[in-house]
Amino acid sequence: MTDPVRSISRFAWRDGVFTPGERTVPEEMAISLVYDGGSHAVMMGSPVDLEDFAYGFSLTEGIIASLDDITEFERVDYEEGVELRMWLRGDRGSALAARRRILAGPTGCGLCGIDSLTEAVRKPRPVTGELKLSPADIETALASLTPAQVLNHKTRAVHAAAFWTKADGLIALREDVGRHNALDKLAGALARRSIAPASQGLPGIVVLTSRISVEMVQKSAAMGASIVVAVSAPTALAIRTAEEAGITLIGIARSDGFEIFTHPHRIVSEKLAHVA
Repeated sequence: MTDPVRSISRFAWRDGVFTPGERTVPEEMAISLVYDGGSHAVMMGSPVDLEDFAYGFSLTEGIIASLDDITEFERVDYEEGVELRMWLRGDRGSALAARRRILAGPTGCGLCGIDSLTEAVRKPRPVTGELKLSPADIETALASLTPAQVLNHKTRAVHAAAFWTKADGLIALREDVGRHNALDKLAGALARRSIAPASQGLPGIVVLTSRISVEMVQKSAAMGASIVVAVSAPTALAIRTAEEAGITLIGIARSDGFEIFTHPHRIVSEKLAHVA
């Protein structure tokens, strides 16, 4: 097992002086996702919560529809990295074989190796949830992240994806050097805890510490998230995709406010949010 952080020696240049010392940095490793004996994707990521990652990646990439589609899981560690081996239920395995590709990319790369432009900008799954929250709820959700970001406290170099509900607060948070990986880990963690979208979507919001690219919206839609909040800004394509998916997309979320880019009807006054 590889430690997700490592202490390294460094020289700091500050105030005109070199000072020796140490810094804690995040580890990253090659993670191969293998289905039915064939390598499908090789990602660089943090060596933590890898079973969550395997299941979450499988769900958000549409390889499986539910955890029941994976009949067996095995982790195999090598000096060069780790293989996450999964065996699929018959029809899912056949479908994957028909579209199999090798995906190799840098840290958290969600598109490298996609074999068509259509697949890269695939239509998101529609989200119909009518969860309503107040601005104060969004601020509370954001504030809950920092205390739970264990790896980031040590390194200041990893992303987080979290799930928060008004009833129970912070339900789950996952971290990774790759923002896509963090979201996939969150998807897997929720699925393994049987927190799945009902007809009205997930009963809470997805909160991200990263910028919002189109892949993050696509993965959030696959999770059934009706509200996605991020501390950074979205891309124009991410906004168009969220609009089409029916997702309330919130960015530039800070302690002093936020900006709503799509479907603002879900963010309402305190009184209305309480009634909803």
